[in-house]
Amino acid sequence: MADDRKTFPPQRQEQPGVEAEMTPRPQSGEDEYRGFGRLRGKCALITGGDSGIGRAVAIAFAREGADVAFAYLAEERDALETRDVVESAGVRCFAFRGDVGDESFCSKLVRNSMEAFGKLDILVNNAAEQHYAERLEDISSEQWERTFRTNIFAYFYLTKAALPHMKEGARIINTTSVTAYKGSPMLLDYSTTKGAIVAFTRSLALSVAQRGILVNAVAPGPVWTPLIPASFPEEKVEKFGADVPLQRAGQPVEIAHSYVFLATEGGSYMTGQVLHPNGGTIVNG
Repeated sequence: MADDRKTFPPQRQEQPGVEAEMTPRPQSGEDEYRGFGRLRGKCALITGGDSGIGRAVAIAFAREGADVAFAYLAEERDALETRDVVESAGVRCFAFRGDVGDESFCSKLVRNSMEAFGKLDILVNNAAEQHYAERLEDISSEQWERTFRTNIFAYFYLTKAALPHMKEGARIINTTSVTAYKGSPMLLDYSTTKGAIVAFTRSLALSVAQRGILVNAVAPGPVWTPLIPASFPEEKVEKFGADVPLQRAGQPVEIAHSYVFLATEGGSYMTGQVLHPNGGTIVNG
């Protein structure tokens, strides 16, 4: 059952944010998600799997029977928690620490996943960073490039490394955002990368369609993850998500169902598409 709170206690963290320090803790599916074995025998690689949406997807995939490898930047405590929950579903789990903005790490990540599982059925490009800035002039060139490296370069690096190992029926699922469609004046660099992810998803889907590989994306609205207290001023955190039609932020477990749909047979006739679990914002995209 999703938390229907409309406000959160004011709080602030440093980038990249730690789920274990959030109040309240996000609902990632430990208690909420019940699987049905729809991914039994599959192997998935997820970036940003230590917390937030990535953690919820890792848990959901595991409860559906998939073995899971995930990457994380530096959040050891969150990563260990995620690994323990995933393994409790009776599947294999491997956690790899590194920066997905580095192409050499992305290549190593795919190589390690293949060594662990022997195959790769599902790639979830999800890791992201965002930085609050009230004016474009407040965004440094270094921050702009860094956001692009994490949020879109990494998708290219990982997909390029993974595709040679993916067979017909494999799935690539990219995390974009509602901000790709409606913009965000305070998250200009982040929003721009999320728009790029939409175009990347559509173009890649056409590129690999004849190989039988399906490529889709999920564009969440406001979701209670570590990025929120690590990005916004406390007064913005307090009311985070209250401005959408459902008047609340989403929980990671609610978003994870979209990834499960796209990874299972339910999504077998979808490619180049974007799902919009965003609390009711109409984006016509």
